[in-house]
Amino acid sequence: MSQTKSALIIGASRGLGLGLVRQLRAEGWQVTATVRDPQRADELRALPGVVIAQVDIDDGEAVDALQQRLHDQVFDLLVVNAGISGPQHQSVGAATQAELGQLFMTNAVAPVRLAERFAMQVREGSGTVAFMSSILGSIAGNDSSYLALYKASKAALNCLSRGFHGEQEQSERHLTVLSLHPGWVRTDMGGSEAPLDVPTSCSGLVQQIALHGGSGKHLYIDYEGTPLPW
Repeated sequence: MSQTKSALIIGASRGLGLGLVRQLRAEGWQVTATVRDPQRADELRALPGVVIAQVDIDDGEAVDALQQRLHDQVFDLLVVNAGISGPQHQSVGAATQAELGQLFMTNAVAPVRLAERFAMQVREGSGTVAFMSSILGSIAGNDSSYLALYKASKAALNCLSRGFHGEQEQSERHLTVLSLHPGWVRTDMGGSEAPLDVPTSCSGLVQQIALHGGSGKHLYIDYEGTPLPW
């Protein structure tokens, strides 16, 4: 009889994070899901069997407190989904230090810092750490200034994720690291014109996690498994 798998989903109050919790629960996973504001987690709270914890990933002390709360658990999967779009203007010239600090902390630095904090609790050999990236983070595919700041933050996430994977290899911990593009999805961030719904994207993402778990590689792929250019 196979052991029930366990996942920690960071940023699960809505959108893709909530969709991943639903998909994993439907496939029999045990799920611990985090939210920044428990008052906005009604849909997550309605899902049976989900353990809910509070954390703001930008707050290092809050991440430490979460790790202490969960210190005795081992996860087969860690997904860091939290992220923001950044300032509406998306202009390099108009960007303030505060805007850039918030964007790059939330989208690039904080996700990898959290992964570093929980790395020893991801199952050795078969465990996976997945970062919610974007095809917009591809430097090779970047040919315009559209969403310039958001693109740069996701490119930075890809770079730091690659370094995280390298550090795990050097310490002889064999973890799979996935930088995942969910597609253009109808969420608060993706907008109503996006062609994909959340269940389709999340079903594909979970399939890719299952397919590549245990490979020990760092892959940059979309929800259908298509490799993306760095």
